[in-house]
Amino acid sequence: MSTEVRTSREHPERLLTPAEVARLFRVDPKTVSRWAQRGRLRSVRTPGGHHRFFASEVNTLLTTIDAATP
Repeated sequence: MSTEVRTSREHPERLLTPAEVARLFRVDPKTVSRWAQRGRLRSVRTPGGHHRFFASEVNTLLTTIDAATP
C-alpha cells in the first residue's frame, strides 16, 4: 500500500511502507523502522504515526549497497 506525497506540482514522490522497504532489503519491517529512528533512512509520519519512506531515497540506498558489494 504505497502512497504519494507531492514534492512539486508536477512530480509526486512515491512513499513506501516499512514492509515494502523490508522486502527490498530482505530484512524485518521493524529493522526498517529502527533505521528511521536512527536517521539512516529519512521518513515521514502519517497522521496515525506510521513511517513512510521516500522511494527515491530507498532506491539510492539500494544502488549504493549494490555498488559496494563485490
